[in-house]
Amino acid sequence: METMNGQLNRKLRMALVGGGQGSFIGRVHSIAACLDNRAELVAGALSSNPEKAKASAPAYDIKPDRAYGSIEELVEKESALPEDQRIDFISIATPNFTHFPIAKTAVEAGFNVICDKPMTFDLKQAEELKSLVEKSGVVFAVSHNYTGYPLVRMAREMILNGEFGEIQAVRSNYIQGWLRSRLEQEDQKQAAWRTDPAKSGAAGAFGDIATHAYNLGRYMTGLLPAEISCNLKIFAPGRQLDDYGHAVIRFQNGALGTVTASQISHGRENDLFIEVDGTKGALSWRQEEPNQMIVRRNGQPHSIYTRDPNAPFMNETGAAACRLPAGHPEAFFEAFANIYRSAFDAMINRITGQPFEPKNTIYPNVYDGVEGMFFIQQSVASSQENGAWLPFECDSARS
Repeated sequence: METMNGQLNRKLRMALVGGGQGSFIGRVHSIAACLDNRAELVAGALSSNPEKAKASAPAYDIKPDRAYGSIEELVEKESALPEDQRIDFISIATPNFTHFPIAKTAVEAGFNVICDKPMTFDLKQAEELKSLVEKSGVVFAVSHNYTGYPLVRMAREMILNGEFGEIQAVRSNYIQGWLRSRLEQEDQKQAAWRTDPAKSGAAGAFGDIATHAYNLGRYMTGLLPAEISCNLKIFAPGRQLDDYGHAVIRFQNGALGTVTASQISHGRENDLFIEVDGTKGALSWRQEEPNQMIVRRNGQPHSIYTRDPNAPFMNETGAAACRLPAGHPEAFFEAFANIYRSAFDAMINRITGQPFEPKNTIYPNVYDGVEGMFFIQQSVASSQENGAWLPFECDSARS
């Protein structure tokens, strides 16, 4: 009965905001949401340009009467539909500066939301959005999709269960090379808005990819931050936002963490990798080879854990995130779909009047979104003060 979403006994109805012609992440959202046949894309406002929005609709099989020219039109007309026809959730796949007004409009109308990261343009918007979500009671997920990988979820359970002892060090890195040259000067769509402070926000690489690296470390270890020191750098002459940066984090338990992000390293594609050191062992995992995790313990052979839902070493959390048997690689789309799948369970509970956990969820949520914006704010502020140590205890952090 998974395709019928259990007691709901139907597919969830999705609207997509963003994802028009030339978009990368909008198509990813639509594929991930529908991968398990638990949702269908029925409506959208696919571009800020109404003509382009409607022209993009056929590529998603969205009917003309539900291809809207703006988020306001989408919410108004969908809200007016009968309950058995209107959408259940809105996915936001647009540049950073538009996330808040779109999410605010959706939340205030009572629609569940799945939003790209970083969640908002700045911390003030994030805090306001958190309050709106708490008031409305909607399900709100943030697409830190790397937390959806089976071995990431397996590692998280192993760490939280104490299998690696006390965690003392976390090294999380996200290295790319695509912005080595000034692609923004060539009218490349993805580069243009990411390097524009008016659209991206206070940070460049640190807002775009370091937020993923930081979130991955927090998700896997559960460590709560205390202080942060950061140095950001612009290496491409004339660029307005950082394209390289390094942060050091002091955690409340005394552990140290590092986050390094680069978008100017030659030959690096999408190299997110993490290493965690504990008193009883250490692990490492790499997003470009996501179906393997290495575990090391002094005096013992190195262990390579593979993504195998049927293996006795695979814990329940990791196995539940798998769709295929061992040796059949799962990767980006499936991990992204796991964020949707977990959020869908909460949405179904809300729709059917059942309680659901809003904060300490297996999927990233609005509280993680606030913490991500706090990470960006304090990183930029520290860098502006020559790497000064700044407070980094987030009131909204998950436990």
